[in-house]
Amino acid sequence: MSVSLILVPLAVAAVSAAHGLRAGRDEQNRVVCQVQTRMRDAQLLTAALHDAGAVVTGADPSAQELRAEWSGVQARFTRGTDGIWAAHFTGAVDEERAVDIVRAIDAAYGRQVQQAVLRRLRERAPAAGLRLESETVTRANEVRMVFAVEGGA
Repeated sequence: MSVSLILVPLAVAAVSAAHGLRAGRDEQNRVVCQVQTRMRDAQLLTAALHDAGAVVTGADPSAQELRAEWSGVQARFTRGTDGIWAAHFTGAVDEERAVDIVRAIDAAYGRQVQQAVLRRLRERAPAAGLRLESETVTRANEVRMVFAVEGGA
């Protein structure tokens, strides 16, 4: 079976819904549907795919296409000129499984974004006159960072 998903960024999803974009079939009668996601960055997507248990090929920072494989399922991720990714699944996959895979990737992507933001905060704090006093992680994986203002700032 073959399933294609358009990975619509959350910010665009409401507008897309208003324009009538929904599940259907393409000219080769393959299932095509849209899934809301936050995925834009190829490096973070690659890391998220790894976190979701995929073997990834074709990954470079400027990637316009990534290939991922799970047991019995292959996926080709392509980025359009608008920056929106599409996932094309083949193998032992149906629409429900494809959507479940994308949701797992999206959750992993969210964790990757969180780690990237935290890394930037830690790196940039000293230049802004801040010192990290404490950092705690809640059960829900929320991160609380407490910074102290250095004397000269």
